[in-house]
Amino acid sequence: MPRITFGEWVDTGVEWLRAHLAWLFDFCRTVFEGAYDGLDAVLQAPEPLLLTGILSVVAWRLRGLSAGLLSLLGFLFVDALGLWSDSMSTLALLLVATVIALAVGVPVGIWAARSDRVSAAVRPVLDFMQTLPAMVYLIPAIIFFGTGAPAGIVATLIFAVAPAVRMTELGIRQVDPELVEAAEAFGTTRRDTLLRVQLPLALPTVMAGVNQVIMLGLSMAAIAGMVGTGGLGGAVNEAIGQLDVGLGAEAGLSIVILAVYLDRMTGALGRELSPLGRRAAAAVRTTGLARVLSHRPRPVVAGVGVVALALTAGLLGAVGGAGDAPATAVGDAADIGKGKKVTIGHVAWEEAVASTYVWKNVLERRGFDVEVQQYDVAPLYTALANGDIDFQTDAWLPTTSGPFLKKHGGKVEDLGSWYGPTSLELAVPAYMEGIDSMEDLKGRADEFGGRITGIEPSAGEMDLLKNKVLGEYGLEGEYEVVDSSTPAMLAELRRAYAAEEPIVVTLWSPHWAYSDFELKKLKDPKDAWGAGDEIHTLARDGYSEENPVVAGWLRDFTMSERQLTGLEADINAAGKGNQDKAVKAWLKKHPGLVDEWAPLPEGAKGAEGDGEAGRPLEVAWFPWEEDIAVTHLWKHVLEDRGYTMNLRQMDVGPVYTGLASGDVDLNFDAWLPHAQGNFWEKTKDDLVDLGSWYEPTSLEIAVPSYVEGVDSMEDLKGRADEFDGRIVGIEPGTGEMNLLKKDVLPAYGLEDEYEVVDGSTPAMLAELERAYAEKEPVAVTLWSPHWAYDRYGLTKLADPEKAWGEGNRIHTIASEDFPEQYPRLAGWIKGFRMSEEELASLEAEIVRRGQGEEPEAVEAWLKEHPDVPARMTPDA
Repeated sequence: MPRITFGEWVDTGVEWLRAHLAWLFDFCRTVFEGAYDGLDAVLQAPEPLLLTGILSVVAWRLRGLSAGLLSLLGFLFVDALGLWSDSMSTLALLLVATVIALAVGVPVGIWAARSDRVSAAVRPVLDFMQTLPAMVYLIPAIIFFGTGAPAGIVATLIFAVAPAVRMTELGIRQVDPELVEAAEAFGTTRRDTLLRVQLPLALPTVMAGVNQVIMLGLSMAAIAGMVGTGGLGGAVNEAIGQLDVGLGAEAGLSIVILAVYLDRMTGALGRELSPLGRRAAAAVRTTGLARVLSHRPRPVVAGVGVVALALTAGLLGAVGGAGDAPATAVGDAADIGKGKKVTIGHVAWEEAVASTYVWKNVLERRGFDVEVQQYDVAPLYTALANGDIDFQTDAWLPTTSGPFLKKHGGKVEDLGSWYGPTSLELAVPAYMEGIDSMEDLKGRADEFGGRITGIEPSAGEMDLLKNKVLGEYGLEGEYEVVDSSTPAMLAELRRAYAAEEPIVVTLWSPHWAYSDFELKKLKDPKDAWGAGDEIHTLARDGYSEENPVVAGWLRDFTMSERQLTGLEADINAAGKGNQDKAVKAWLKKHPGLVDEWAPLPEGAKGAEGDGEAGRPLEVAWFPWEEDIAVTHLWKHVLEDRGYTMNLRQMDVGPVYTGLASGDVDLNFDAWLPHAQGNFWEKTKDDLVDLGSWYEPTSLEIAVPSYVEGVDSMEDLKGRADEFDGRIVGIEPGTGEMNLLKKDVLPAYGLEDEYEVVDGSTPAMLAELERAYAEKEPVAVTLWSPHWAYDRYGLTKLADPEKAWGEGNRIHTIASEDFPEQYPRLAGWIKGFRMSEEELASLEAEIVRRGQGEEPEAVEAWLKEHPDVPARMTPDA
């Protein structure tokens, strides 16, 4: 059967409407936007507590004291969640959409009630409107009205108008025909019959329709957040985009509170306006506590309360507004923007969020008023083409974002690339053996459940993967590409990685996942992915002419991989809603970047710190005693010398990966050549060894000294029952653990008797402390130096077979560029040494004072060792 090109007909009709009725859509957009902005300004003006009081008094009057108290608690809770402003924006959008829907729906319902032909014609239209998926309404809304509040209002009122029509028609048709006949018999006109007989009697049903309009409108207002309406819908969309359960729960609960309030108030208002409802309410008699809770003030009293609160709110708003200062103060020389509005759009991708908030902060420092809006991918490009946003910074061209640029190319300016080249790829965890290339996936689909976990289906990478890459390697019949989202893909990767399950995911470089997880990029020998994309900034048509200074800054903007991935990591660590705060902190750690990216006129630039001390240090550390001690020692000494040291606790593998990528500058606790040799060998070409600062070390199994007859690894043979067949280990994947499992136990024939229990250093020490207190046998993985040998009576088990190998030395390792970036500091580190007494006493002081008191412990230790700082930094 030939395919019906219905979609093409629809596209043709839409283009005709846009060409011939653009004036009407623009007029409606202006009206809708003006109504929304005005109402939103009114709702946002009062202090939240005062508006909460007004809404609570209204609830008290309409539903009783209990409703007023619950309303008060509900809105206070919304304010405490920090979602008051979003809630009022959603309420403003909902009220505008509801008024328009009722203005259309009630007259149409009256017409349908009085004409069977109209009713027959309207019914299938209403059926169509109510059964069409709600999100579909967003498409024509965006096309005809752009993004933002107007599109949200249109989509909401179309989705919600049907109940107004149906319930109005139903209410009028249910009025007793004899009453209508009696009115007509007395000579009442049709107009008076409608207004004085039918509508008053139909009012309860009509108000039920109003209630349904509001409820459906509220549900659609949440969905409309996808097109940049902001409010609670925007918060929900952000939560979905970032897979943020907490934010989703907060925004969802705020919507519920708003919905319950509006539902109860419209129901009570319907009873208040209806004669039948008033009589029914008057007939109800209550006593005791129920009478108190159902008490309603007289209309005059409630009115006075509302007016008093409104006047107070207005007065406070006027007084408070006079003293408001701009959020970001700038000097006269830096105030290039003079408060001009700039709107930046972005999707919920890490590099998009990072670069968007960088430019938000940079432009605010240059005197611009910046608004940031989050969209899905397709609406973002539509918003840009329609001029609803000024620019966006995350167009992957020519491949990933190519289809969107092709569609809107004539209405968009390309301001050039700021990062590249990138790469698209599939990735698997490093523990997946024998899979290093796309070709290696062939015939192994069962291991992965036949699934490749993808991202947003609209992304160009997904289209390329499905339509080209899988076909090039003959994988299209074996694997299904699962459409999802970037956050969902990362969540599935995190889950599978923790469980060490096979998984293959759609990824790209740069991405912070390569720092957080040990992953393998699958090679592409057939070059099916094509050349890597560049990340471009796109602006609306004409932006360069209107804003040549900002456009020039954007054209010259670049970020290095280290800068971008470091900023992404800081934003992820800061958590939900803290992107702005994280970027401000990051820019503070990178002085000079604002002036580099947005240069001021000659002579306006202020002096900033220079030299290597002006560049913050990113130092990774392990939760091991010697690393905690030496890291905090260097932090104390270097901060006295003007350096800034940012500390990150990480596992061993990610530290080496971070150093190799340049995301991390230093680590002071590399046990080489054996304990961490496997990590070193993988990344040594991208690292620098700054030398050893402590030697010798040793790896060993230790038992309490009260365990008699166990002095050597050989003595463990045949005594597994005493130790429950367990050797308590530390972090899996460390060199010591790998050496113990693969070499040491087999060397003494213990691999079948003992299980090495993976855990962590703190967990091992806790188990040692517990067993030691109970005088129970325990065998633990330890090393020297370690403070545990001072605290407990322990026996280091001798290693006559030399299975542990030669002793390690503790080295400081750095990123490849470190000696060039920090030449003086590199020299200090190369000359640094600590004795066993110094290290052991510093560890003991830190352990004695407890977690969180490391700076105080180091300061106290340095009072006993005053020569150490000068020895560490001889020419400072």
